[in-house]
Amino acid sequence: MSRHVHLIDDDAEVREALALLLRTLGYTVTAHAEAQGFLAAVNVLEPGCIVTDIRMPMLSGLKLQERLREAGCAFPVVVITGHGDVEACRRAFQHGAVDFLTKPVDEQALIDAVNLALERLAEARPTTRGPGARHPLIERLSQREREILDAIAGGMTSKEIARHFGISPRTVDTHRANLAEKLGTSSVAEMVRIALEGGGR
Repeated sequence: MSRHVHLIDDDAEVREALALLLRTLGYTVTAHAEAQGFLAAVNVLEPGCIVTDIRMPMLSGLKLQERLREAGCAFPVVVITGHGDVEACRRAFQHGAVDFLTKPVDEQALIDAVNLALERLAEARPTTRGPGARHPLIERLSQREREILDAIAGGMTSKEIARHFGISPRTVDTHRANLAEKLGTSSVAEMVRIALEGGGR
């Protein structure tokens, strides 16, 4: 299995710190200061996992994902950002991101995401489910919980969800707590991924 990571971040301090961490753990890391240069050379680069920031000059991490898909590049992508929002998270997962991590990046979360990405690369496994497939955790939810999950994935706040469904914010909080228990996560990014894999937004 490949142990190669292509790290793309215009922040030199972040790039160097993450490269050092990954190299210490035995990964081969190629660091890139911007996405455009990486994209121009991708056809001759060693296959591996891409770890990319979102906000970069000229070509953002999300645009890079789009260009890679258009080019038919199968390198799996882990997105990191210091300016994450639900819309960016949703777009990243729609374009096949393995994970969406916020800065300062949790070291173990990054390692887990990179390992998963490299396993997918080795197995040539699709990163999204086929049409009509449903994430198994979705089946555990009630109809209202699915609606709340879709609303969260759509970027709505608890107050907006309460107004939309004509229920109290406290009821929304109860639904969110139930979702966290049934889905095994309280992370909005993870909920977005599950909602997308379940055929939601």
